Amino acid sequence: MPKPTTPPPLDADTRKRLLAGSHHDPHAVLGAHPAPGGGVVVRVLRPYAQAVALLVEGRVVDLADEGDGLFSVLLPLTAVPAYRLRITYDGRDTETEDPYRFLPALGELDLHLIAEGRHEELWTVLGAHPMTHQGVAGTRFTVWAPNAQGVRVCGEFCRWDGAAHPMRSLGSSGVWELFVPELGEGALYKFDITRPDGTHTVRADPMARRTEVPPATASVVTRSAYVWTDAAWLAHRAEQPAHRSPMSVYEVHLPSWRPGLGYRELAGELTAYVSDMGFTHVEFMPVAEHPFGGSWGYQVTGFYAPTARLGTPDDLRYLIDTLHRAGIGVIMDWVPAHFPKDDWALAEFDGRPLYEPGDPRRAEHPDWGTLTFDYGRTEVRNFLVANASYWFEEFHVDGLRVDAVASMLYLDYSREEGGWTPNEHGGRENLDAVAFLQEMNATVYRRYPGIVTLAEESTAWEGVTRATHHTGSGGFGGLGFGLKWNMGWMHDSLEYIRHEPVHRQYHHGELTFSMIYAYSENYLLPISHDEVVHGKRSLVSKMPGDWWQQRANHRAYLAYMWAHPGKQLLFMGQEFAQGAEWSEAHGPDWWLLDPAYGAEPDHRGVRDLVRDLNLGYRAAPALWEQDTVPAGFQWVEADAAQDNVLAFLRFGTDGRPLLAVSNFSPVVRHGYPVGVPDAAGSWREVLNTDAARYGGGDVGNPGPLSALPEPVGVFPARLCLTLPPLATLWLRPE
Repeated sequence: MPKPTTPPPLDADTRKRLLAGSHHDPHAVLGAHPAPGGGVVVRVLRPYAQAVALLVEGRVVDLADEGDGLFSVLLPLTAVPAYRLRITYDGRDTETEDPYRFLPALGELDLHLIAEGRHEELWTVLGAHPMTHQGVAGTRFTVWAPNAQGVRVCGEFCRWDGAAHPMRSLGSSGVWELFVPELGEGALYKFDITRPDGTHTVRADPMARRTEVPPATASVVTRSAYVWTDAAWLAHRAEQPAHRSPMSVYEVHLPSWRPGLGYRELAGELTAYVSDMGFTHVEFMPVAEHPFGGSWGYQVTGFYAPTARLGTPDDLRYLIDTLHRAGIGVIMDWVPAHFPKDDWALAEFDGRPLYEPGDPRRAEHPDWGTLTFDYGRTEVRNFLVANASYWFEEFHVDGLRVDAVASMLYLDYSREEGGWTPNEHGGRENLDAVAFLQEMNATVYRRYPGIVTLAEESTAWEGVTRATHHTGSGGFGGLGFGLKWNMGWMHDSLEYIRHEPVHRQYHHGELTFSMIYAYSENYLLPISHDEVVHGKRSLVSKMPGDWWQQRANHRAYLAYMWAHPGKQLLFMGQEFAQGAEWSEAHGPDWWLLDPAYGAEPDHRGVRDLVRDLNLGYRAAPALWEQDTVPAGFQWVEADAAQDNVLAFLRFGTDGRPLLAVSNFSPVVRHGYPVGVPDAAGSWREVLNTDAARYGGGDVGNPGPLSALPEPVGVFPARLCLTLPPLATLWLRPE
């Protein structure tokens, strides 16, 4: 090969933009290209390098130093050759591939789907992906930043100086891309973004699938090597929809359930505990990465990354897989309502509002000092819809509980008059959020048979659990959720139970009112973390009376809850009557169950009741088969306010009943008449919350009870029951 020469210098503007990180197509300048007058120009940008050489056709060719880290050479060749780079730093040589000799590693179809907001597996094309490209192993970096003048990737591999790694813009998609050869799993990285005003901001990857452990904020290149073993579980869960299946949920804050345990340690201990307690599902409070532990995960910065506090993404997969093998479903809290303003995360990501609306009256979330998502922007909606699919696809979760739905649905949510802008029709409904929720639900139910989505929605919005294609009286299609948290039942029942029994007769309607709307949606009854923090007191501490009465009320309330139409959710610590509020710093007070503690039997008794409630519930289809239809329920005694007594029947699809009777007064009631169906002649008490093994007084109905052919109300027969004080009974025909 003839002697190489020095090519003409770059024009001033190109050089300036390249060095400033504002060049939209660095691949057109860097790398190897045919020269206009013949030959091949190779140009390399390596700040801080002492020298750069090409390894080409068995020769070492030195590049001329153009200053500012630019090196170049003009090769007297007719075609671009294969080559490698030899770069000298501090007197040491390093050989590597040139990132700027590679074609884009993202296809046209992917870019089209991204631009259309219809890429259902967005996580497979954006973010950092280890791969082999053009025969070379490395990592493809892609990020959506349509307002940026330029984007560079930086990380430990370049001492956090992105000058040597500018990315190229892939046209109108707003996506920037760079394949970095010989970079693999475990590498830390961020994106150095040149804003429209020319300033720079360094950001974590919105699509990162792994992060550093907070408070560190870098993204981590990762790929999963996990081999799932839950195929039988996934096949089984599609056999029957959630609203016609048993569902008793144990809500868990993973970092504090047993402080110090990671995902893999929790796989053993949490699975064993939940299995023993008989819960059908666990619900994880948010596991997506978040910078502030005190937010409990509800202020997310890494929507695609499980929190690194507890281990790797594959460690979380192991936890979920273990729960599935034990027959336990996994629901995960999901937070698409808002995100924090951290300057290394999503807020004004590329220098302008991007994930959030441009109008600050719509962008600000007044309750939490965070930002809302711009649900009307196709790429943002795609980011969130794909994120929902991501957790089902990559982590095999069985359900998503969507947080703060009401704050998404209403433009005036927590906003003062004049502090919000109406929709195009002049209304307060956020039409974009409605469309997003409908698309999300329609997408995940289509893609993942047997899953369930649950809405934490605290208003009377019509059709939360109605199909998206069924239009209601308000003109909207249903939101498409599988279940809705019954916040009304929760508030009313807790308001009732907190009163002294002598006053409960004046609040009786707070217990019966729930049945007026019980079939307007598919409901789950929640006693969640929100009800046992911030001065609200734990569940047992809400109860009136002395310690014996508090526990009796607690037990009676839980058995009433498990019998009421709807699924159940109970937050950790409430299953053994923890007296203190929950704290994320130390978790449940497990020491209350230490046999060395004097009051341990009191707490163990409540825990044993919860176990029996779960086992009895699962064994009684009457309590779950017809949760969402009126045929599954019949009042027996709804008006005994002065007695503080409530009684109702639940029915399975085969017509077999279960009778639940609650006596929320502190007195024993002997010979209490309760109507029953004619077909049932002999009944037996199958659960009594006053049983001695639960810590009660052991008042009850030990033997079979014969129904007398004496009418009570609409019923042709009656049972004469002994009702224990502050207790709930379950009875079934023999």
